[in-house]
Amino acid sequence: MTNTALSLNYLQAKKGIFSWIFSVDHKRIALLYLYSIGTFFLVGVTLGVLMRLELLNPGKDIMEAQTYNQVFTMHGVIMIFLFIIPSIPAVFGNFFLPIMLGTDDVSFPRLNLLSWWIYIIGAIMALSTLLFGDGPADTGWTFYAPYSVKTGTNVTMSVLAAFVLGFSSILTGLNFIVTIHRLRTPGMSFMKMPLFAWALYATSWIQLLATPIIGITLLMIVAERVFGVGLFDPSIGGDPILYQHLFWIYSHPAVYIMALPAFGIISELLPTFANRTIFGYKAIAFSSLAIAFVGYFVWGHHMFTSGMSGPARIIFSIMTFLVAIPTAIKVFNWVATLYKGSIDVQPPLLYALGFIFQFMIGGLSGLVLGALAADIHLHDTYFVVGHFHYVMFGGTGFAFFGAIHYWYPKIWGRMYNKLVANIAFFILFIGFNTLYFPMMIVGLMGMPRRYYDYLPEFHLPNMISTYGSWILATGLLLMLGNLIAGSRRKREHIDRNYWKTGITLEWQTLSPPPVSNFDRMPVLPKDGPYDYDHKPEIKEKED
Repeated sequence: MTNTALSLNYLQAKKGIFSWIFSVDHKRIALLYLYSIGTFFLVGVTLGVLMRLELLNPGKDIMEAQTYNQVFTMHGVIMIFLFIIPSIPAVFGNFFLPIMLGTDDVSFPRLNLLSWWIYIIGAIMALSTLLFGDGPADTGWTFYAPYSVKTGTNVTMSVLAAFVLGFSSILTGLNFIVTIHRLRTPGMSFMKMPLFAWALYATSWIQLLATPIIGITLLMIVAERVFGVGLFDPSIGGDPILYQHLFWIYSHPAVYIMALPAFGIISELLPTFANRTIFGYKAIAFSSLAIAFVGYFVWGHHMFTSGMSGPARIIFSIMTFLVAIPTAIKVFNWVATLYKGSIDVQPPLLYALGFIFQFMIGGLSGLVLGALAADIHLHDTYFVVGHFHYVMFGGTGFAFFGAIHYWYPKIWGRMYNKLVANIAFFILFIGFNTLYFPMMIVGLMGMPRRYYDYLPEFHLPNMISTYGSWILATGLLLMLGNLIAGSRRKREHIDRNYWKTGITLEWQTLSPPPVSNFDRMPVLPKDGPYDYDHKPEIKEKED
């Protein structure tokens, strides 16, 4: 391969900011998402640290109660709608799904670019509440009615921002579904797709079918605030419980929009670093579809204390336990993949193992909340906050970090410092558990969530939790600094298959990939994407 050919990658094909923000290359759009999402993530982390500083001691520390409510809401909106929902599909789905399928782009490249522009517009609308009106919403990220239709803060702009962001999610899901159905390379059947593609496929159906529900619901809030239509406010004939149903009919499937792509990431990392075939390929693939399907029928477990009938609560509780079955199938297959594998401990594997440990705590604590009797005590306590963060941040967040470290040499054609990456992981792991596990303990003690102040008996767990936030932030900064430093290194020759054991198609192209994704036809393994017995030999050509 000549030096000229090596230089014709997607990063260097065109120069200038307009070649990026108007690009229809799925790889460039993925990086636009990455830089945007990463920026908003840092803003969300900063707001979270400010919240923990306020909760370091009982009473006022650094802000007033109203400010705390607004910081809390902005933290939730940014982390849910601007980071965790779009993160893995928009970044790694956009970048690697077409390459994994052996094609040159997604089905609708211009629609893909439009989805990023819509995301940016929605983000600007959300952040504009800091400058316009009576300040950011103070309702919490759920915008619960009837308070959300009565408060004087800028709820209208916040919910419109979430409405606009929903269109970005829908367009991305539609693009992925059509790409998977129509653009797989010849010979790649559904049963030969990588598990990351299966996870994105299941996620995309949720995005397509569930997101319109939250969009309509948010417009109903705007209609009630602007026109006085009695939809949710009981004083004018509305029903606040109706809002909860409509919100959670979307928002519980949205949990799987966040989690399913993370499951796909873990299913890619483990066989690579265990150097063996994934255990239970079909079980993992179909369990993704099962989670997506059953996830539509469990929203009521968020409302056990809202006054629903006894039979309804029992049915929702049973369905909650049923959705744990396909998730457990994945975990057992992941552990079986590691069993007797030739394990190579690299930074991506550490994040995968951290994911499994923390997601199990989050998942099992979710079953506690799904049990009717336990939920009566734990509902709206800090136990829920701890559970939610173990699933979302300890799960999806760590999978996102693992994916960056895994595909880093393929995306940028450079490499980070592995020793620093390992140190950053352990600081993150310690900080995360120090931050969120005390929340579950203080929740069991009875401390309500979303409170600006607390009783003295809750001081010790809150103090430990705040210390954990400092450790976690330190780990994040170290990880981010290492990744940025790696991207600024002098460009080096990175092998196509940097980890030596990658088997999916992205490891058969150049690092970084050319504009058209492949410089030669990819070779499909004989028996599927994890067929190590018939692994194609991909050798570098000499200059």
